[in-house]
Amino acid sequence: MAIAVLVLARTRNLFSVVVLAGIYSFLMGAVLVALDAVDVAMTEASVGAGVSTVLLLSALALCRSREARPGERPWLPLAVAATTGAMLVYGTLGLPPFSDPDAPIHTHVVPRYLQDGPQEAGVPNIVAAVLASYRGYDTLGETTVVFTAGVGVIVLLRRLRRAKDTA
Repeated sequence: MAIAVLVLARTRNLFSVVVLAGIYSFLMGAVLVALDAVDVAMTEASVGAGVSTVLLLSALALCRSREARPGERPWLPLAVAATTGAMLVYGTLGLPPFSDPDAPIHTHVVPRYLQDGPQEAGVPNIVAAVLASYRGYDTLGETTVVFTAGVGVIVLLRRLRRAKDTA
């Protein structure tokens, strides 16, 4: 994954960037499978490596195949990205170790969901209860984002077709 990111950051050919981003998403899905998050891995593989790659290739048909070089060195965006990354790393230092059985999520949250989830949500499947009830607004927001992105791509592709028809 690190090699894909390094090559991705240095590449100016947009087709290569789209392909490398799809490869990165596929590798991220493999990492998520290794972490026993198969549902998230399937979503990453289908949306990240599949749908996003197709949408980006469709959008690439509307523009040039090479990225324009910036007129100057982009030091401010680099500083903002480095600062944000450092703050994120600093924020993770206070988290419990990975898969710690004494972490608050395992001692408070999970037992409550497993015990009270079927009665509160009215659904015997706890995964469906969490996604549809406890995280219902979050799931609605994710669905809205994906729908909006799809509509945007359709609008862009229709504009391209109209331009070809008038020419």
